[in-house]
Amino acid sequence: MSPYTIMMILVVLFTPVVCWLFSLSQKEHRVPLSQWAKEFHEKRYYLHAMGYLIIIKWKQITDLLNEPIKSEVGHWTDLIYAIEGEFTKHIQDFFLNDTLTAVLNFHYLFIYLFLIYVTTVYFAYTGDRDMTDKVALNYLLIYALAVPYYLFFNVEVTSSWIPGMEALLYHDGAYTVFYATHDPLDNAVPSLHVAIPFGILMLNYLHVKENGGKMKDWRHYHYFMFVLINTILFMFSILYLGIHWFVDIPLGLIIGGFGALFIHHLQPRLRNDHGSFFKGLDKFKIRKHAIVEGIIALVMFTLILMAVNVQVENSDDRVSFRLGPEDSTYEIIQELKYGETVDSTIKNLDSNLVLEIVYIPVEESAKTMENGSIDWSYMVSVGDHYVIQPGEQIEITTDSYLIYNLIVMHNPSTNSGDVLEVSIVNDYHDDKMFRAIILSIPSLWMTAFVLYRLQRLRANKLSILDSSPSHLWFEEE
Repeated sequence: MSPYTIMMILVVLFTPVVCWLFSLSQKEHRVPLSQWAKEFHEKRYYLHAMGYLIIIKWKQITDLLNEPIKSEVGHWTDLIYAIEGEFTKHIQDFFLNDTLTAVLNFHYLFIYLFLIYVTTVYFAYTGDRDMTDKVALNYLLIYALAVPYYLFFNVEVTSSWIPGMEALLYHDGAYTVFYATHDPLDNAVPSLHVAIPFGILMLNYLHVKENGGKMKDWRHYHYFMFVLINTILFMFSILYLGIHWFVDIPLGLIIGGFGALFIHHLQPRLRNDHGSFFKGLDKFKIRKHAIVEGIIALVMFTLILMAVNVQVENSDDRVSFRLGPEDSTYEIIQELKYGETVDSTIKNLDSNLVLEIVYIPVEESAKTMENGSIDWSYMVSVGDHYVIQPGEQIEITTDSYLIYNLIVMHNPSTNSGDVLEVSIVNDYHDDKMFRAIILSIPSLWMTAFVLYRLQRLRANKLSILDSSPSHLWFEEE
């Protein structure tokens, strides 16, 4: 069975177990089975289900932009590496253990996805309408917040850049196929494995504190601790498994925090707890919001374009991957529609070392990674093998449609310190910049909304916890 099939089976099996277990101390709040349909309709939870479908589609669209846009926006991996060095490799080397790797592989994929879905079901099952709303919005909106950073501030994963660092997560048979076709792991910043669960924690905290309570006295405290423990484990696993840089953790916390603040202040209006959604809005207030938030969003967009221009000016022979002695890693060529082509230029940037590559469909590559790493000799025997001499390049054209392909790179040197730098530029023959900008607009607006909201709360001497609409503040605008 594929990892996705296994995941869905686990979700079905363990969701009722988790909901039952964490509601033992609040049995009186459980929604009886006979009332589920009524609860689903009256609380409009069908909108939450639609939200999950929207974000799945949104993610698919974003992933299809991520690879083609790289040739236009470049990446910032060399800057991150200059700051962090090989910190994450030291973590991996110190804790490296086959059992730990297997456990964290499972946790990174299954527990993360399970946590996203079960949290919404848990709050609905225990009759907490507001928290059900907030955690459902958490997944949808935090991913939306991260879109421009994925697209315009690309950073390669640590195992593609730090020589000798193992890709413990996705050089493993069926995992390789799953990640290549569902979550390419070709961009590290920020970490949604940190942002989304932290968003849940932040929403819990804001909700409890606004109501004047204490976390330990909250009826969902045990579930809060369950999420907290898993969030801490995610922070370790993303470093250990060869995916994220350390900087992804604080950046993930910032994204999660902004998303939680946006949701906390928006949800009361969505639920009409203080009147109609548009109550208190007039032409003057709408105009002022549009101007202030528009200026903030425009400033952020300008900074993005400036960053893109910096990368374009430094695009010549940009390093895409760095391989240590006997290292192997791969570049994903995403599936194409009929008639589309991708021209890949692979250049060996070293003046002495030879680069070997294999071009192979993703499905066929799985059997070369059954032992948790790339079996290079086996890879060569089943794929199209090329040798690129120092300073030379080759071009590969992909025209097969509805198939994901890999360009697998290998440094055959056995000498310590022989780090091979490789440049790969994939021309998808389609300008994706406009679509990337459109997908980024919600993120820019949400950030602007939060910043302006916090400023107005402060100007009215109110707490950032206050989620009431501004027409209740008696402010003069």
